[in-house]
Amino acid sequence: LPLPPPLPLLALPDGTFYSLPHGEPFRFPGFGCAGYKSACCGSWLVFPRDDGCFLVDPFAGATVRLPPLSRVRLRPPNAVPKYVQLPGVSLFHPYATWMHIQDPKKVPVMNKIIMCSPNLVAAFAGSTLVGAGNNSQIIVCQPGASSWSVRANDKCLLFEDMAFYQGKIYALADDGNLLVVNISQDTTTGDPQISRIGQVIKGEPWHSTVMPGDTKDKKKLYLVESCGALLMVRRKVCCRLAGETVVATQSEFELFKADLERSQWVNVKTLGDDQTLFLGRPCSRAMSASQYGMPGDQIFFLDDVMENCKQYSFDEETTSVSVYDMRSGEVSSPLLMVWKHEMILATWLFPWD
Repeated sequence: LPLPPPLPLLALPDGTFYSLPHGEPFRFPGFGCAGYKSACCGSWLVFPRDDGCFLVDPFAGATVRLPPLSRVRLRPPNAVPKYVQLPGVSLFHPYATWMHIQDPKKVPVMNKIIMCSPNLVAAFAGSTLVGAGNNSQIIVCQPGASSWSVRANDKCLLFEDMAFYQGKIYALADDGNLLVVNISQDTTTGDPQISRIGQVIKGEPWHSTVMPGDTKDKKKLYLVESCGALLMVRRKVCCRLAGETVVATQSEFELFKADLERSQWVNVKTLGDDQTLFLGRPCSRAMSASQYGMPGDQIFFLDDVMENCKQYSFDEETTSVSVYDMRSGEVSSPLLMVWKHEMILATWLFPWD
């Protein structure tokens, strides 16, 4: 019988890797993995540089060069930011676009990147401007190209996650709206470009509430494929208020399956007895649990706060892998590895990809 694929690895920004389930640390010999800024699709570490953005596969030793984040081609090329003047204030008009959220002297913040095919990469590029909030926009490119492409006049959103599912790019906004990103080809360069972004599911309203004992909820949304279905994972982070500081405590999770035919999210209570979910902002993956002798219906998750979207702080200087049991609703930290909270996120990597 063939051996099951290895369990995922946990990569830390200092170049240390941990193998599951025992958590032994190791490094790839002769290969510098320290200093990555993100990860892509479970196999690639992301290294933005002035001369390009490089994806590095530490397992195969392969490198893919993407355009530098400072080079983004506008569509249309004559796009300009528009404002409306009110007494004492200048407001974006009619809403925040790519032209409003970027400081030309700064490189965009990459909040998420996925490789859809050898000829198509998509990413969330976040705001670099004070006053633009946590807005981001979708940019696309072809590996080896000289620039990214963006629809410069489209409305920016608070994008949470993105997935390539059944041949299409889906993006999830913070209001639970699921969007599909249609891709065409630039007739001059042959590079990919976004032709349209359309809503396929409208999210249900969710409001943070302040509860007794100076506690309130924050939410995070993730998009992941499991058993052929596209799932939205809603993580509710329970927080306590310590003066002006919001401090994260416990997490709870809800699952919703995308019913694309009826354009709705359907609440589901379980991942299934044989499914385990490894959840992280750069990369998430569902996998079979039984072939590893692990209990199913569990979510392994990490503390992940995006660089331009810090919602809360932490009591402890260190963090670890936590596990949420969908049946009991309990959270445990069974693994021994511990590392410091950093703005560059720890990430899951999947050696079999």
